[in-house]
Amino acid sequence: MTSMIWDLGGTLMDTYPDVDRTLAGVVHDEVTDAAIMEVARLTRISSSHAISTLAERYGKPKAELRDAYEALEDQWEQQAPPLVDGALQVMEAIRESGGLNLVATHRDRGSATVLVDSLGLPVDDMVCAPDGFPRKPDPAMNLELLRRHSLDPADCCAVGDRPGDVAAAEAAGIRGYLLVTPGIPLGEPGVKRIESLRELLES
Repeated sequence: MTSMIWDLGGTLMDTYPDVDRTLAGVVHDEVTDAAIMEVARLTRISSSHAISTLAERYGKPKAELRDAYEALEDQWEQQAPPLVDGALQVMEAIRESGGLNLVATHRDRGSATVLVDSLGLPVDDMVCAPDGFPRKPDPAMNLELLRRHSLDPADCCAVGDRPGDVAAAEAAGIRGYLLVTPGIPLGEPGVKRIESLRELLES
């Protein structure tokens, strides 16, 4: 198996249930399954898109939604969200085959490091956008990881849970996989979709 560039939240960590329920709770008095699904369709694009859309749709201040999201992130530093099913098994298979597990994330380094360490993820290196890199879909973080480890893009894959993750990978010449939530349409035609990280063990 080749080296892998991973997104963190939503790809290695199962953050979406908490995010969807939290944002739904800001705009709805009762958090129903329908309310959670409404939010889920927005968060799969991006959290900022979800916050902006919900604020406009329900007449809520963006700051109220953003504060709820940031409070949730603080909570994760005390108790990390669960791992996405198959994450550890795929990462261990990559390491056993001589590949590297690399992370490109929008999270700040302190928060990302706490989460990676608390979950025991075998991460070999990590690039964080707040360190001075543009956010995905810009390929800069992926290119930096390739440069640091002298990797050929053809020998790497990348997986993320949003179209921007795949776009950033492909712009760096890396084959990208989009981890999708069943029932939520996402991504452009031709994008390689997977519904479970375990599918990567077969690729």
